[in-house]
Amino acid sequence: MASFFEGIIKNIVERLAGNRNRQKAAGSSLPGLALAALGVVYGDIGTSPLYALRECFHGKYAIAVSRGNVLGVLSLMFWALLLVVTIKYLTFVLMADNRGEGGVIALTGLLKQSTPKRKRRRFGLVAIGLFGACLLYGDGMITPAISVLSAVEGIRIITPSLKPYVIPVTIAILGGLFVLQRRGTARVGKLFGPVILIWFLSLSFLGAAQIARDPKILAAVFPWYGIGFLVRNKMAGLVVLGAVFLVVTGAEALYADLGHFGKAPIRLAWVGLVFPALVLNYFGQGAVLLVRPDMSHHPFYALVPAGAMVPMVILATVATIIASQAVITGAFSLTEQAIKLGYLPRLRVRHTSAWHMGQIYIAPVNYLLMICAISLVVGFRTSSKIAAAYGMAVTVTMLITTTLFFVVTRKKWGWNFMVAMLLTCIFYIVETPFFLANLTKISHGAWFPLAVGAAIFSVMLTYQDGSEILRNKMRRLTPRLEKFQEMLRENPPRRVKGTAVFLTRSHDIVPAALVHNIQHNKILHSKVIFLNIRTEEIARVPNFEKIETEKLGSGVYRIIAHYGFIEEPNVNTIFSLARERGLKVETREASFFLGRENVGISDRPKMSKWRSSLFVFLSRNSVDVSSFFAIPSDRVIEIGAKVEI
Repeated sequence: MASFFEGIIKNIVERLAGNRNRQKAAGSSLPGLALAALGVVYGDIGTSPLYALRECFHGKYAIAVSRGNVLGVLSLMFWALLLVVTIKYLTFVLMADNRGEGGVIALTGLLKQSTPKRKRRRFGLVAIGLFGACLLYGDGMITPAISVLSAVEGIRIITPSLKPYVIPVTIAILGGLFVLQRRGTARVGKLFGPVILIWFLSLSFLGAAQIARDPKILAAVFPWYGIGFLVRNKMAGLVVLGAVFLVVTGAEALYADLGHFGKAPIRLAWVGLVFPALVLNYFGQGAVLLVRPDMSHHPFYALVPAGAMVPMVILATVATIIASQAVITGAFSLTEQAIKLGYLPRLRVRHTSAWHMGQIYIAPVNYLLMICAISLVVGFRTSSKIAAAYGMAVTVTMLITTTLFFVVTRKKWGWNFMVAMLLTCIFYIVETPFFLANLTKISHGAWFPLAVGAAIFSVMLTYQDGSEILRNKMRRLTPRLEKFQEMLRENPPRRVKGTAVFLTRSHDIVPAALVHNIQHNKILHSKVIFLNIRTEEIARVPNFEKIETEKLGSGVYRIIAHYGFIEEPNVNTIFSLARERGLKVETREASFFLGRENVGISDRPKMSKWRSSLFVFLSRNSVDVSSFFAIPSDRVIEIGAKVEI
């Protein structure tokens, strides 16, 4: 028990110090960072009022609009926001940061540090975490579709004659949003915070105005209304939980965006504005339903006065675009991390802003999300039908986060078993009913994000396994470092003046490019550098820990560069740090010898045929090493080798 409280105190101290450093580095005050966090962190959860309550009282599994049912649903929503978002994520899960970074990938990195010796158990936990990360791609496809479509559907309330234009307008907005990704959002990104601030203030005002007409609706804060609702409605009540869960579908973004803003701004924005605004609006929608049950098809717009309908539809549309932008950017960041950790082949990552490190663009991911999001709109036709597919993937990810968080509390922080288990069980008790409720959505489209996650998970595992097979194959084709040094002493090749840099997959083997160079050219440069760039399971590696240099003899040196999974490896930076350690080397004076493997499939492949074919396809379409590590193209010499796996 003592270790539990010591861990809490330690994390509080580190959190305060980290926030001060982050604010100083960003040159922004805590309120300024909290405002910026509104547009990125809370866009997804902030647009849920457009459809969450509606799905409980409208559609195939709707329940009757009665005072008992409305109070029960509102009570469940209130406690879901309080327990899942405020208690689980903001209070506890945000503590599990990987050197300031959050998200499932960062949490998985902590697990690798916590269980270094138990490889089988670690692999299982890492696989679970990786699958949770893959499910977020499905979320990234559904969020833009349901958010934008639910906002545009407001034009039907302005006038029914505009109903035929809902789908075309939604497709046009989504298409424009994805097409503009390549230009970056740094310029308009400054408006995200203020626009979402106006959105949340509008949610508060609309909800409070209706609550003032029926203050008794506030009784829904008492949990027995929610419990009574579930008892009365039995199976129907469980099914409605799937719609109630929509109020917390943006909670994972709180954790994933931790590195952009820090804990304090995210918590301040939630407590100071987001949570009160959401509660007021949901309760206001409940109050208006009791007066106008015929508006169950869109209780959000039932709050809006007739004269303000057009501005509100425009504001809602802009807010959903911002929410979609945050999810898309998150998918880019997740892909970049997966590439650096070796789960995906190298893809061209383009930075769209010179000032914001997180502003990146990855074309294949962007167009995959665009095709799927537009297909969802065309296929489902209404946001209500898309809502039937929404939530399943997020629920599974939340359960995975809870599981991994338990391991971190025990292995990384050393919490008392009973305390860690008690906290985990509370989270499971809250989230498991939501999971069971979302299982009923499988046949209504919830299979889609699960299928997307499973497909991407298969790709990642295949690429990781194939890369390991390729590394082992190359180890057998090239001599070990000790053997190579012995060969140099016994039969030294002709040495020519200059510096040759060879990128290596491992620090203890000789790269194939060097072996082939000696075999064919019969020469060796006077200075030879083996460069091994590693991506560690932490977000950032400090500069004083980033570089290891070693003199191996006979003019051969070794540099091992350690980078975090959100950092950008760059040879200029590596050589600059190496010079500080006494190894003089200049990028413009060195020749970089890179090996390019032409991978084929052997008669007896180590993986199944389809996985081997997939790996070959991925490796052949991987971006070249020189572009990925910012090596000057005029200093690169590529040497190919045919390898069968």
